[in-house]
Amino acid sequence: MDSVKPSALTSKKSRFARNVAKVLHLRAATGIAPVDGVKKVESQEEVKDDKHHRKTAAGRPQSFDIDEHRKSLPLEAFVAKLFASVSCVKAAYSQLQYAQSPYDADGIQAADQFVISELKNLSELKQCYIRKQFDPSPETALVLADVQEQKSLSKTYEIMGKKLESQLRLKESEIMNLREKMEESIRQNRLLENRLDQTGHLSISDNLRQTGLSPSHFITVLLHTVKSIRNFVKLMVDEMKSAGWDLDAAAKSIVSDVAYWREDDKCFAFESFVSRVMFDGFHLTNFSPQRESQPEKKNQQRLFVKRFSELKSAKATEFIAHKPKSTFAKFCRDKYLQLIHPQMETSFFGSSSKRSLVNSGEFPDTSFFATFAEMARPVWLLHCLAYSSEPEASIFQVRRGCRFSEVYMESVAEDAPRSSENATEADPSVAFTVVPGFRIGKTVIRCQVYLSPLQNKVKRG
Repeated sequence: MDSVKPSALTSKKSRFARNVAKVLHLRAATGIAPVDGVKKVESQEEVKDDKHHRKTAAGRPQSFDIDEHRKSLPLEAFVAKLFASVSCVKAAYSQLQYAQSPYDADGIQAADQFVISELKNLSELKQCYIRKQFDPSPETALVLADVQEQKSLSKTYEIMGKKLESQLRLKESEIMNLREKMEESIRQNRLLENRLDQTGHLSISDNLRQTGLSPSHFITVLLHTVKSIRNFVKLMVDEMKSAGWDLDAAAKSIVSDVAYWREDDKCFAFESFVSRVMFDGFHLTNFSPQRESQPEKKNQQRLFVKRFSELKSAKATEFIAHKPKSTFAKFCRDKYLQLIHPQMETSFFGSSSKRSLVNSGEFPDTSFFATFAEMARPVWLLHCLAYSSEPEASIFQVRRGCRFSEVYMESVAEDAPRSSENATEADPSVAFTVVPGFRIGKTVIRCQVYLSPLQNKVKRG
């Protein structure tokens, strides 16, 4: 056995145990008993014998080291067994935790017995140390302790892997539930859209002061607003075609350098233009970028509830005919003058007399203006809802060139990909915002955007 190197049989922790054993040996040499810590009083003869022994051993350094190692090897094996037993306790406790969630009665009982068994082993090791009953074959005990510790570590990692797999399944279940909720929200939105009757009236409770603004109220009016804007854009595009307009040039004058997925997608550029004009000033309480007096904060909610209630069931043309000086009539007048350019009106109707009539405070009795007014009504109602309760709704839109986000955006072009399948191609980015988005407290109503594959290249250029 003298020819066998002890380092070949021990691990790093065994070397650490050897150092511990040497510390214990030094404690014993200084007169401190390793068991109870009581200082041992030595006689002068023992001290002299010890010094003589050291002097004699000084001439034989190699044999002294071998003897010291042989003496410390049993204690080193004991410490290694102690570490291995502690690792077993750790593995048993991990197994007990794993059996608790999800609850497994049989697993908990087995793990509990395992923990108790390993604690008993620790207690037996303690008694062996007190009685100085060390293993008679320390070299074998060192190897077995290292094997036992590795098995305990493997079991601990195995339990951790099972726990992570369980957490992964839980997350996948949460994702499925969220997808179901999203699909349910989409179905609810479609039902809300179907609740709009043929006359365009909105089925919303008048008692907003008690019920408060909810996202469902706001979404109902927003869906009607988008529908009205598209109806007006369709009428406006038909007038452009009748007047011989170049629709490609008109779309480019609104948003340039856009690659459309389909030829008909140019209509989204006109929707973007109409939405931008109609929602300009939405963040202001008076819905006008001009310097006008704002309503008082304490009367704001009551004022907007009143405006919403008196207009939600009325026809826009009839309302402004009876109240030509109302705030809604002024809103229609300002937006019409911003939206319908004099040259556009002249090409549509042969003169700008309709614009002059609106400038004078009156309104033309034409189907074109009636369609415009019915478009302006839900925009106005949406603004009234936004300021009718707490928290107020805020508006936002996405800048050109931004990356697409499912949280804040939805694509108006159903066949436009959200990301490129080819790694060499750039992902589609936002070409322009068609309809702005809104926030009500923590609820986000996504804005509608048009995605273009060439937008990134345009932005870099």
